[in-house]
Amino acid sequence: MRGPVPDGIRQWICEKFRLIGRDAKLQSSFPLHFAFITMSFRTLRTVARTLLQALPTVLGVVILNFFLLQLVPGDAADVIAAESGSATVESMAELRSHFGLDLPVLQQLSNYLGQLAHLSLGRSPRYNLPVATLIGERLGHTVLLMLTSLGVALVLGIALGTFMASRVGRWSDRLLSVLALLLYSMPSFWLGLMAIILFSVHLGWLPAGGSSTIGSKASGWSAWLDSVRYLVLPSIALSGFYIAIFARLTRAAMLEVSRQDFVRTAVAKGLAPHVVTLRHVLRNALIPVSTVAGMHLGALLGGALVVETVFNWPGLGRLAFESVMARDYQVLLGILLLSSLLVVAVNTLVDLLHLYLDPRIRSR
Repeated sequence: MRGPVPDGIRQWICEKFRLIGRDAKLQSSFPLHFAFITMSFRTLRTVARTLLQALPTVLGVVILNFFLLQLVPGDAADVIAAESGSATVESMAELRSHFGLDLPVLQQLSNYLGQLAHLSLGRSPRYNLPVATLIGERLGHTVLLMLTSLGVALVLGIALGTFMASRVGRWSDRLLSVLALLLYSMPSFWLGLMAIILFSVHLGWLPAGGSSTIGSKASGWSAWLDSVRYLVLPSIALSGFYIAIFARLTRAAMLEVSRQDFVRTAVAKGLAPHVVTLRHVLRNALIPVSTVAGMHLGALLGGALVVETVFNWPGLGRLAFESVMARDYQVLLGILLLSSLLVVAVNTLVDLLHLYLDPRIRSR
């Protein structure tokens, strides 16, 4: 149900109508201004609604992750004591007291929520550094890898899906469908290992791991090209699974949309085939693709953990793996919280993209 128009907006509209009657230029420009302002209000309303729904979700994720990590045997004091090789019962008790690991579980949760309320992620017992500092050092590499992989998956997946939908039933459609099925069935770590063997070991075209050449003093374009060389193989390994998903989904969505009445009307009006495909069929087919892309972002971040380990990529996935091995739950909780916030932000962007792609959503 639509709510009443706020008094301020009603007065502004009435004033506009009074001016329109006296100014011919405003008569032609008012619909554009009104549509822009209406779109802005709907955008703000979508963002506000998503944020209000996300707050209890993020809080529930934080509490659930905290209790799940408490079920894992061992803590950071055990790992530190094992590495030192000469720990005593008294020294381990002192370590647990120093890091607050000997407190009751509910008190530990209360302390952690208090830290979050003060915009602090705590301090890592393993690295003896603030968690925010550790995450900040690795965040850029993971975001770069995820955005590159997602971009490659979307571009190639949508392009292949569009081509398959335009050649439905032909040998090219069947061949690409088989290739998409093969990509879908390949684990990312196996695809990464095969890419290392082919492009690094046999051909020697690309480096096998790392993020940049050790000891390199390159700057500008040379440094950028050096980083791109190290980024290619991890992006291929991480995006292969999603290329298959987006290709199959784009094909199915375009075939469904092509049967709609408005597409037949566009064809009957004499529009060129590429115009019908791009402006009418593909645009409406992108709605489920963008939805699935937002839903798979969390899985993309989980896949980055394996890929970053295979390629020695210094990102959050590798940091999470090291934190699990070191029982550094403060760092792990910070990474999981950041992942939750990232998923919320992407879902908000997907909702805004739907406002642009589907006029029916804008009219609600």
